Amino acid sequence: MEALTEEQNELESQGSESSQSIIPHWRSLFAFTTRSHLLPLFLALVLSVSSGVVSPVLSYLLGRVFDCFTNFGIGKYGGPELIRNVSKYALGVTGLGMASGVLHAGYFGFWLMFGELQAKGARDSLFGSMLEKDMEWYDMRKDGVEALIQRLQTQIRELQMGTSQPLGFALQSTVTALSALGLALYTAWDLTLITIATIPLAALVLGWISARMQPSIEAQAKELNTASKCANNAFQAIDVVKCFNGQDFETWQYAKAIHRAAKKYLIQAKANALQIGFVRFITLSMFVQGFWYGSHIVITGKKEPGQVLTAFWSCLSALQAVEQILPQILVLEKGRAAGATLQAILTQMDKRRRVIISGQLTPEFCEGDIEVRNVSFRYPSRPDQPALKHASFFFPAGETTFVIGTSGSGKSTLGNLLMRFYEPASGEIFIDGNSLQTLDIAWLRNNITLVQQQSVLFNETIFKNIAFARRDWEKVEKHEVKRSIDTAFLQSTINEFPKGVDTVVGAGGNAMSGGQRQRVAIARASLRDTPILILDEATSALDHISKGMVMDAIREWRRGKTTIIITHDLSQIADDEFAYILDKGVVVQEGYRYALEQGETGPLVAPRRPSVNFPTQRRLPKLSEEVRKPSMVSTSSGSCGSTLSVCSHDSLDIQYHPRRQSVFVPGIFSLAKESPEMNRRSYFEPFVSPAATGAFAMHRMSGVPDIFARPLNQSPQLKSAWPLKSRREQKEQDLGDWSLLNELHKRTASAVDRTPGERSTSQASPEQSKTIPLRTTRRQSEDIQGEAPLRIAPIKKILLTVWPTLTWKHRPLLLGGFFCAAVHAAGTPVFSFVFSKLLATFFQPVNREREALKWSLSVLAVGSGDALASFFMHYLLEACGQAWVDNLRIESMKRIIDQPRTWFDKDKNSVGKLTECLDRNAEEMRNLLGRFAGFMFVVVIMLSTAIIWSLIVCWKLTLVGLASAPFIYMITRLYQAVSGKWEGRSNDAGTSAASIFTETFGNIRTVRALTLEAYLHEKYLKATEKAFHVGLRRSVYSGTFYGISDSGIAFATALIFYYGAKVAASRDFTVQNIVTVFSMLLFSIASANSILAFIPQINSSCATATRLLRLANLPHKSSYEHTGHVRLPALGTISFNDINFTYPSRPLGPVFNSLNLKLPPHTSIALVGASGSGKSTIASLILGLYPPSSGTLTFDSLAISTLHLPSLRSLIAVVPQTPQIFATTIALNVAYAMPERSPLASRANIEHAAEVAGIHTFIASLPRGYNTLIGEGGTGLSGGQAQRIAIARAVARKPMLMVLDEATSALDGESARGIRELVARLREKGVGVLMVTHDREMMRVCERIIVVKEGRVAETGGFEELVSRRGGELRRLLGGA
Repeated sequence: MEALTEEQNELESQGSESSQSIIPHWRSLFAFTTRSHLLPLFLALVLSVSSGVVSPVLSYLLGRVFDCFTNFGIGKYGGPELIRNVSKYALGVTGLGMASGVLHAGYFGFWLMFGELQAKGARDSLFGSMLEKDMEWYDMRKDGVEALIQRLQTQIRELQMGTSQPLGFALQSTVTALSALGLALYTAWDLTLITIATIPLAALVLGWISARMQPSIEAQAKELNTASKCANNAFQAIDVVKCFNGQDFETWQYAKAIHRAAKKYLIQAKANALQIGFVRFITLSMFVQGFWYGSHIVITGKKEPGQVLTAFWSCLSALQAVEQILPQILVLEKGRAAGATLQAILTQMDKRRRVIISGQLTPEFCEGDIEVRNVSFRYPSRPDQPALKHASFFFPAGETTFVIGTSGSGKSTLGNLLMRFYEPASGEIFIDGNSLQTLDIAWLRNNITLVQQQSVLFNETIFKNIAFARRDWEKVEKHEVKRSIDTAFLQSTINEFPKGVDTVVGAGGNAMSGGQRQRVAIARASLRDTPILILDEATSALDHISKGMVMDAIREWRRGKTTIIITHDLSQIADDEFAYILDKGVVVQEGYRYALEQGETGPLVAPRRPSVNFPTQRRLPKLSEEVRKPSMVSTSSGSCGSTLSVCSHDSLDIQYHPRRQSVFVPGIFSLAKESPEMNRRSYFEPFVSPAATGAFAMHRMSGVPDIFARPLNQSPQLKSAWPLKSRREQKEQDLGDWSLLNELHKRTASAVDRTPGERSTSQASPEQSKTIPLRTTRRQSEDIQGEAPLRIAPIKKILLTVWPTLTWKHRPLLLGGFFCAAVHAAGTPVFSFVFSKLLATFFQPVNREREALKWSLSVLAVGSGDALASFFMHYLLEACGQAWVDNLRIESMKRIIDQPRTWFDKDKNSVGKLTECLDRNAEEMRNLLGRFAGFMFVVVIMLSTAIIWSLIVCWKLTLVGLASAPFIYMITRLYQAVSGKWEGRSNDAGTSAASIFTETFGNIRTVRALTLEAYLHEKYLKATEKAFHVGLRRSVYSGTFYGISDSGIAFATALIFYYGAKVAASRDFTVQNIVTVFSMLLFSIASANSILAFIPQINSSCATATRLLRLANLPHKSSYEHTGHVRLPALGTISFNDINFTYPSRPLGPVFNSLNLKLPPHTSIALVGASGSGKSTIASLILGLYPPSSGTLTFDSLAISTLHLPSLRSLIAVVPQTPQIFATTIALNVAYAMPERSPLASRANIEHAAEVAGIHTFIASLPRGYNTLIGEGGTGLSGGQAQRIAIARAVARKPMLMVLDEATSALDGESARGIRELVARLREKGVGVLMVTHDREMMRVCERIIVVKEGRVAETGGFEELVSRRGGELRRLLGGA
């Protein structure tokens, strides 16, 4: 027990990736570096070091050129000699440019390659490690698996960015700074030391500021994780969000998390801006003491002016190199934080045990004999709630055994333990006499098939989804799949798909109904045909006749094979089939059905009550003498008490199997007494989201007694059952001949041409149709809507969205940021002018020291102003960039949730892609304004100022310098185009790999159950390999054109030097004027050149920005959901008049063909029909989730298109077939999207709704009660418990119409009986109920039955009337003649 506690503590401590304090080091950037990466890394390092030396060499050449001009100015040189000497050095600059181009191309390309290698290493390592983790690890993710997956993708991207060109650029700049400093020391060590005297202090300040960044980076990542979780939950549960008017609530939740993350990011932005401004000040202020001392040593003759200039230029180059590193610091900090986090996750996974803990035994055959001996188990996420308590089972080989029990009683846990998803806390499990621990895990799962209630399909064809049953699925033949399809009665459904078995089912199988997905899963199990099969509510979504036919097919197929069927549907159990009954993790009864029915209590006591006298025949087993031997049951009061119970027996006695005795332990099924009626006033008010409806408020006060007062689980006290004394025998029975039905859901009409779509935006009001003005052509508009491939928008068009997106609070800050950018831009030409004046002091005959001091102090003034401008520019633009992106995120969230339901069915709008766009894409997009826009604006202003000033000072030299501009512009644009093209391809390849990652670990249980780990691992490795090869080509092309662009700057510099010498020699302009132009043009060109390194990041940000802007520009309030404005005070008769409907995203024929149907108010109605007949579609149309393709749907004679949908939905509460649980507390799940001050959101009403739903007792047993976190990352719930939470959510709203879509499919018989009682009470009080059901007893309590067949109403009437009608459709569906 201590070991279990320690393990639980370890799991809890590792449940969140941020639970432990992660200290990122710079070596974290190389966390995924392997030996195969060393060669590219070595080449990248060598080339970075080599390219870093280019700048000091250029400083040396500049010094020599300045010496030439100085000597010419003081008369030492004549014109021809000046031209000859400068030409020599200009050729040197040209050669240096060629070498620089090769070196820069190499270092840039190899660093991009290294970043790709790190990303691939991280992806492969994480995928492999997560694939080996046990289910406990997944259960203990406090933020949930989906949120973890999204954050991992973001962190992989941040690591890739941090280890590619920014890291190379930082290393190159470091080498440049060190080599320039070395050159300065070599040239004039005393001057250099005086010049850089303030550098040590500056380094300490920068280090201190950098250390303050890390906590805010981690805090921001945590808040972004919360935001991703909010978005992910909302998109996954979009039906519930719309039906419960939760759009504004979800947007508000998301906005809160985004704003909290923004506050953390602004701390980082302020620190980074402070670093940049501080370095800027240090860089320029060093001239105060430097030039004063430089003038002194020139006057005294210790150094030549050229040596002083070389030293100064080298010091300036060193500090400029440091300054250029600072914009990359934030990228590198995020990269090392991401590397440290990913490494910590891998370390945590390595510390935890692997799935394959032990067991090498691989028996040649599997007979299928299973014995579960005294097993206890608790889920890691529910350590206080035992799932199984000393439970024992025996499943003989070759027989079918049922396991039944209440919701949360531990039925599904049995399947999880047999599949070895978890290890039991105590007890043992044996298969064919071999302990489960000794069996090889792969052998085990290849001999057991688990089919779960929520049938998971992969985004592949129907054929491949079924073929996945085999490890060699590539070799599966179509005729083999055909047999499996026939077993699951799936052929008629497949015939309706245009591409048949080659139809892609979509993400999660969304192109199929719930029943169709279950039959695909059964067909997959049939093809797999393992010795052991576990069906966990595998037919719950099927209609009665389909379920019966499928069950008969399963019995025939599984004859002589071990089959365990976990179900709530007692009608599936034949009289001669054995069943275990579980309650609260304890086996309370076991035996054959016919024997259990003879007991006094228990779920099988009441005999089946046929509605009509259908011919029935019970098959009783012929018991052998061995089976009839008395079982070892003690009635002694000594050790076991006065109550009958199972006692221990001799473990060596192999003749008897007490686990196969029918024994009932009293008290287990004892349920709480009926709670007293609540004497509270009934607030019978529908809720409409206030923000969605403006001032709309509607309260219906009712004096009717509270109809929800009685708990669902009220039942009489159960008594002890007489112990049954029989063992199971090997049964031999003939199930008889059975025939297949070729068409269960045949569609007879042709497809409807018109697809329900959105209303034209011209019909919407200007306010409704307002969008962020991303200017696009018609083709681009189609791209934004997703009808054509998305084209990356130019940065200009993207930045044009900034001003209209920002609020008036941030617009002044934006103007202030660009004003500071203009000041900062003007600082360089002004500094160049002052610098030229300093240089001119070297050839002044008098007052040299005084002039040098004056202009040095001028430099200090310029430096102070420039530093302040630089700080405010970076901080204000980062703040505006964050506000811009956050507003777009929130706007995107609002518009996404507002989209019609059909929009979410498209693959490009999958949950993972939408969440990634709001998370990672938005983070990269912010850089366009925060980092790049200001920088480009500065360069434009700087170049413009420098050019105008230079034209005034020396127009000839300036024009010659500008002659190279078209060439430089052309190669820069070419580089940008090539980089953008390959950046987009690289992003797409990375997204494809990420989608496989998400599909694998989002469905990890199914992957494990089907042993698809190897297939998906191979598929993922191919995707990452493809992404790497695309990235490799990107590095080659981008590196090549980056080198060419860099060389162009050097060629332009050489041209300026040469022509400057010619102009000086002609005596048309003074040497001082020429030096001034040199300073301004060279400083400006150097600043412009530094943009080249940002082009790949700019292109990546443009690609991600285009995706986010597509979402932010989605139509808002212009779809069919917003056409109406009439608010109904109450629901009247609902009429379907000649309704035709086809799901736009499903390649099927029409669901409805001229459907005519009337649903009177205050009536309980059951919608009945075969699986896939459109029952749930009727509920979806009533709730306005889809518009009819044609025909009219009216409420009190008012067309639904004229109604205000939020107010209509406030009158209706829905319980979906698949319950949606949000990642929050139980209380907030029940009161979902209700205003805090609404009486419906009160704790009393929440608890009352939970009592009605029969879940209050369970909630009260939890340590934190209604404040317990559930959903992704929270306490795990069984299917039945989640269903009852969904029922409580509907009950709490006190609706006029309650829609129950197979609401009892996951409930046990006792809970289902409570639902029937609830329906009866609703009927008594005048609340309408629309019940989509296959359950006979649920039909019985409804006043009216509507049978749907082939898209039309087949018949309607009372239950007894229809079930007695010979040849009637309901009678046929229920198995009658």
